[in-house]
Amino acid sequence: MRKLALAVGLLACGPALATGLEIDVKGVANGTITVDLFEDVAPNHVEQITALAAEGAYDGVVFHRVIEGFMAQTGDVEFGRSGGDMRRAGSGGSTRPNLRAEFSDVSFERGVIGMARSNDPDSANSQFFIMFAPAPHLDGSYTAVGRVTGGMEIVDKIKRGRGPNGAVVGTPDTMTAVRVTK
Repeated sequence: MRKLALAVGLLACGPALATGLEIDVKGVANGTITVDLFEDVAPNHVEQITALAAEGAYDGVVFHRVIEGFMAQTGDVEFGRSGGDMRRAGSGGSTRPNLRAEFSDVSFERGVIGMARSNDPDSANSQFFIMFAPAPHLDGSYTAVGRVTGGMEIVDKIKRGRGPNGAVVGTPDTMTAVRVTK
């Protein structure tokens, strides 16, 4: 009876499923990045990312914007496909609707993953970025969706872009497969 009460108590508290991602990267960087997603912090964004990953939408998408000492951006499932015309990479999203911001007190430290957006806080869709270094100016202004738990050395090797916007020239590194983990 005591075990049943404990189990019912745990269910009532609602411990969230440990949802994450495994991202296989190929290019200058080669390997797998593991991610813990913040389903309690940004449930709608996590649902969108995991649905896109489960559909295979992220497979073959490049890191199109990579700024040394700041972040690596990917996830443009519309225009950011490997082998495609990279001139529009970073300007697209998915067929799913944009999301309302889910800002939190999670700090944008090294390894934190945030949702990319336009100037409209409610415009995040499919693109996300991984922090190389702390960026406190993003705190409370972008939705934090997860944290790298393994493979940060792979993130550190992702091919860097050029210029102030960090556009990757030539052949960018690619997410060859993105899997949802539990």
